[in-house]
Amino acid sequence: MAQNNNIVQFADRKPVQKFSLPPALVRLRDSSGRSLQKVLANFFDRSDDVLFELADRADSNRDQSAYFDAMRELRLRRKSMMVSMLQYVSQAFNELGRFNPLHNAGSLEEIDSDLLDPMDQSELEQQVAIENLITKLHSRYEEPIRLLCSRVNHLAPSITLSDSQMPLSPQVICSGVSEACSDLDIDIRAKLVVLKLFDRLLADTLGEFYQEANQTLAEQGVLPDLKRPPAGKGSTGRPSSASGSEGGPASTFSQLSELLHQNEEGCESAAAPEALDTAGLMRRLNEVQAQELAFESDQIVTLNELLKPILQPENGRAASVGQVDHDVINLVSMLFNFILEDRQLNLAMKALISHLQIPVLKVALLDKNFFNRGGHPTRKLLNELAMAGASWVEKPRGQSDPLREKMEAIVRRVLSEYTDDVGLFDDLLADFSHFLDLDRRRRELVEQRLRDEEEWRARRDTAGNDVQAMIRDQIADREVPEPVKALLNGPWTKYLEALLLREADGSERWAGACRMTEKLIWSVDPRPLSEDTRSQLLRAIPAIVDGLRKALQEISWDPFATDALIRDLELVHVDVFHRLLAPSKKPEPASEESAQESVVSSEQVAGTESEAVAKPPQKAEQATSAEPAIDPDAVDNQWLAKADSLRVGSWIELPVDGNRVRCKLAAFIKVTGKYIFVNRNGTKVAEFYREGLARAMADGEVGMLDDGLIFDRALESIIDNLRSNRKD
Repeated sequence: MAQNNNIVQFADRKPVQKFSLPPALVRLRDSSGRSLQKVLANFFDRSDDVLFELADRADSNRDQSAYFDAMRELRLRRKSMMVSMLQYVSQAFNELGRFNPLHNAGSLEEIDSDLLDPMDQSELEQQVAIENLITKLHSRYEEPIRLLCSRVNHLAPSITLSDSQMPLSPQVICSGVSEACSDLDIDIRAKLVVLKLFDRLLADTLGEFYQEANQTLAEQGVLPDLKRPPAGKGSTGRPSSASGSEGGPASTFSQLSELLHQNEEGCESAAAPEALDTAGLMRRLNEVQAQELAFESDQIVTLNELLKPILQPENGRAASVGQVDHDVINLVSMLFNFILEDRQLNLAMKALISHLQIPVLKVALLDKNFFNRGGHPTRKLLNELAMAGASWVEKPRGQSDPLREKMEAIVRRVLSEYTDDVGLFDDLLADFSHFLDLDRRRRELVEQRLRDEEEWRARRDTAGNDVQAMIRDQIADREVPEPVKALLNGPWTKYLEALLLREADGSERWAGACRMTEKLIWSVDPRPLSEDTRSQLLRAIPAIVDGLRKALQEISWDPFATDALIRDLELVHVDVFHRLLAPSKKPEPASEESAQESVVSSEQVAGTESEAVAKPPQKAEQATSAEPAIDPDAVDNQWLAKADSLRVGSWIELPVDGNRVRCKLAAFIKVTGKYIFVNRNGTKVAEFYREGLARAMADGEVGMLDDGLIFDRALESIIDNLRSNRKD
């Protein structure tokens, strides 16, 4: 067989055991290698775009650096990572029955985090990420994996294969991912980004891979009629969730529970005459949930207060719950305590979200995967509600508030309809996402108009400054009559500004306009004088007048005003010819001061005649601004760096008319260095220049809002707090 430098040939690796692979497994090994290579190539191709998008949306420099580090490292290590992963999978075939993909991974529950140094902690985090990916693959592709497991066991009846040892199992593939990532020269934060990327891109593309693997064996005559996986031992392909040793869905919950117990004294519930099992607890929670339908909009009640009627003594007897349910209640309570203490959420938004505590507790009791499944619909809905609530600003009484009304409707639907079908959260998430998408598109149109106006204004101001500088240079040593000054400062400036807005300053038309300006000024003060000056003027003036008329027609200048300007210019030219014919005292060159006075700013003449282009609308009355009058040396570099790192879409909080207003960076105008901030409606509320923004951030006037996922932040905070308390 010819060797292909782009394909890793699995057959090149000789088995390290005496067992000879059946031909069908040899065929599967080679064909799956080619298929997996395509899957990995697609992963690396897509990773660049995804990481760049994540970096662009990152809410901190630290996150952005992690994304860029991951992007750079994946580019450099792409080939070696692919080879490592393909060889790892090949080894699972060649060492059939002996290969253990989890030989480096112990049970998470057996690890004492007190004994871990920072390096071990990083490895633990990587292990958790890998086990979560294994769980996701097993859950998503359970049936094709079980079919493949049955066919492989049929080919090797003399070898006892655990589900994790089956070639191409999620354990083998994900352990290969872990092996390939172990040599990445990046910190654990960037490495977890890479693993999350595998979770995001790889998990969605393995369905066809497993289908092809089953088809390959079926075509080789291996159980070709098997359509459904048989029930029985060794046929599930699913890691055990009871022990957690192979990364079951309860692994993260087990970690949290373990940390929780280590921070509680006497955490085991005392024996009670009446014990509530999960079903009994769910029934009582349904009753509390029904009562919550009558909630007050701005009333916040903690989960512990809501549970008092359930766990308080009844008929003289105290009710108790099982240890696992007790742990779930504590963890959900901690999650909501974090959310309800978040300074970014308005009181009304906190109150709304607080009424979801009972439904979320019911979800967590029924599905322990809730704590470690980032894509769980309940978690995603909470995140979306919190992110929308963080940017919400209370409307005046009597004014319509679509966002708040929509969120209230969602909360009431959950309270009235949710029993045990998590599909309701999928439906509500889709509905709320559609609502936010329509709102986002409306705001984007408003913000785009604002950006266009600001960029146009910046370009106009820059063009005006460039035109004034050019005219000032041209008349610096010339004596220009008043009618010509009016021409230069009025219509001719407008023409030059309009031209510069359409053309680059290096264009041929702009160069021609500059030459025309020079000829016009020379025609009214033709120095240095020579014997040919008069004849040169006679030849040049018709072209100057004709060019001037065409230029003013181009910007639709009033034709009657144009005729008057031409007549005044002709009179000036007549005076010039008279001076040339009648020798007189040579005119002194105009002083620099008078030359400066001869040119007025474009702002002074703006509005006197029709504009070359339409003026943008006036700024909103409530908008505030910070002019660039601050000495940059007086602002600490760290705050200048924070201002520089602010990305479009970032939310901040700043004072406007005595109130703290939440607004978003809608545009950064590079030409002027101006930051434009808008409220949720897309209306401009503030603008800053770099130094002014840095000073406001340093003084605490401008505060950054964290737009990260609130559930994930809450979970991280709980883990950190539990670990910290344990060390104390």
